[in-house]
Amino acid sequence: MSAGKPYILGLTGSIGMGKSAVAAMFAGLGVPVFDADAAVHQLQGPGGALLPAIEEAFPGTTGPQGVDRPKLGAAVFGDKDALKRLEKIVHPAVGAMRQAFLAEHAETPLIVFDIPLLFEKGGWEQVDAVVVVSAPPEAQRERVLARPGMTAEKFAQILKLQVPDAEKRARADYVIDTGTSLAETRHAVQHLVHRLTGRE
Repeated sequence: MSAGKPYILGLTGSIGMGKSAVAAMFAGLGVPVFDADAAVHQLQGPGGALLPAIEEAFPGTTGPQGVDRPKLGAAVFGDKDALKRLEKIVHPAVGAMRQAFLAEHAETPLIVFDIPLLFEKGGWEQVDAVVVVSAPPEAQRERVLARPGMTAEKFAQILKLQVPDAEKRARADYVIDTGTSLAETRHAVQHLVHRLTGRE
């Protein structure tokens, strides 16, 4: 790894694979984690920087609590042009937050970018390596269907929009398996951190 520039690890994985748990493990080991979803929530939450632009593009979809997710979802669902308009508002703002995060942690040897749709929406070009969080399909299904409001139909729709797990694993530089015990997963994360920061 080059001195003075953090090594950027892109963290991704399909729904229900345990990506959030793995991101927390990296953070627990002192690795700064940029959470793209959390950045979007901040930008679209109460007083969020993107509310005026979103309201202008999609009238009636924001309020005192920030973006009304069901209303905005309904406004863009199944409409590729509307989704593109929304992405043009959101992506540059998230990109700016990511750059600021990078500048803030410029002296750190390793940084994790937690990007759920890394392969679907692009972004792998901006990282040094990609780690995919994966688990057997039956474990994934069980986890997802246990979520409030989730149905088998919704799960099937989400899977259709995501790059298949097998393809993600094939394109990954590293794979963290969460189909094992938490201790084993934590050990795998620790091993990877040590490897990438030259501590082994």
